[in-house]
Amino acid sequence: MGMILSPKKIAKANGWLFYLCLLMLIALALPHTIFDHESKDFLLVIGVVGIWRYSMGAIHFLRGLVFLYVVFPYYRRKLRRQDAAAPSHLFLMVTSFRIDAVATAMVYRSVIEEAIACGYPATVVCSIVELADELLIKNLWEKYAPPERVSLCFVRIAGTGKRDGLASGFRAISRKLPDERAVVVVIDGDSVLEPGAVRRIAPWFDFFPKVGGLTTNEFCEVRGSYVMREWHRLRFAQRHLNMCSMALSKRVLTMTGRMSAFRASIVTNPEFIADVENDYLDHWRLGRFRFLTGDDKSTWYSLMRMGHDTFYVPDAAIRTIEHPPDKSFFKASRKLMFRWYGNSLRQNKRARRLGPHLGLFAWLVLADQRVSMWTCLFGLTAALIASLKYNVAYLLAYFLWIGATRLALSLLLGATGHPVGPAYPLILYYNQIVGAMMKIYVFFRLDRQSWTRQPTKLTRDLAGLQRWFNTWSSRAMTFAAASAFLSILLLIV
Repeated sequence: MGMILSPKKIAKANGWLFYLCLLMLIALALPHTIFDHESKDFLLVIGVVGIWRYSMGAIHFLRGLVFLYVVFPYYRRKLRRQDAAAPSHLFLMVTSFRIDAVATAMVYRSVIEEAIACGYPATVVCSIVELADELLIKNLWEKYAPPERVSLCFVRIAGTGKRDGLASGFRAISRKLPDERAVVVVIDGDSVLEPGAVRRIAPWFDFFPKVGGLTTNEFCEVRGSYVMREWHRLRFAQRHLNMCSMALSKRVLTMTGRMSAFRASIVTNPEFIADVENDYLDHWRLGRFRFLTGDDKSTWYSLMRMGHDTFYVPDAAIRTIEHPPDKSFFKASRKLMFRWYGNSLRQNKRARRLGPHLGLFAWLVLADQRVSMWTCLFGLTAALIASLKYNVAYLLAYFLWIGATRLALSLLLGATGHPVGPAYPLILYYNQIVGAMMKIYVFFRLDRQSWTRQPTKLTRDLAGLQRWFNTWSSRAMTFAAASAFLSILLLIV
């Protein structure tokens, strides 16, 4: 009896076939002399930069697989044999603001179910703005009728931002005087816990005494177009691999806001709360400004500065409900990149100054974040210059190389356990080029911040002259940096 393929699998197979045919057409369009000895200098320049980029990618990939399939399973077996102590109390804190009722119900339903199923004394802390959310949560609570060991706590906030919501929730937990063995799990209002997630993360704090915070695997449910869904899925697959790589040295570089867990003794520390609520940056040109977004980077930086390790638990998962900020893929992806890359770059310089607390490999990864905005554009820019100056075949050869390598990288991502689709190679390249340009843009405008889910922007109330200087100095520095980059490539090519 023959196997019947579903329409989704047929469409996926057709997508891969179309992509391979496209690569073949590019190969057939190339002249046979494209790889003769006269082009060796051009290929050498691309190769020097490529060695750095592909070496970093290969190191991340190998480290990620070693952690995922060798080190973490070893840790998990050892954890079971040692029977690590359970937390004395578990706080599940959820921050909700401007999330639709259906998603809110899914999130709190999963949180209440996990609080009941985990078996630990637990408190569900709801940091909310709207009265409607409180009524919805109370109805769910009455429906589940949790046992006495599970309690409910509401924290009403003014809706001035997620950072204020987190700080208010942390202070509410502080007032309950948790002991050293208590654990706080911070959950975003659009993150649904997968069954068993809490029990998979709670014992690690006893197993690793130096770990101050950890984060988990993520899958997504995207309310958007096919391209937007694939773009998010690719991002989560890459995130999973990078998290595994960094967890090998217990230096995960962000405490993801969607779901992370901390020792209660850290969360109730006034210094930690201040880092989350009032984090800021002193910039030599833009002055001092508060961080509006990027609370996950602030919590991570605070942990690193205090000397704690960070960890990743790949077998504990959540499912995020993604609402793209715009119907257009290009607009939505750029808005999200602007927020994500801004959060990373604002923390980058001061994080590298931590020195020994950070570790050599983590420092190298942060340094690569600073140069990748230029190295990612090197190949395309050089190919465009060469095609204009010599022959368009150089550009076709470059696209053939990009197509083949992104195909290989996409297939390798399948080793992470996340699904891989035929749009991944093109999206990978889109992220490389558009992402690099967004990084350059935001690097010179670190003070510009906004949420993508709510119309909240950072307002600094600057004087007219200072505002004018910040705007035009950012434009001038962007133009100068791009001109210098282009000039260097013109000289080389």
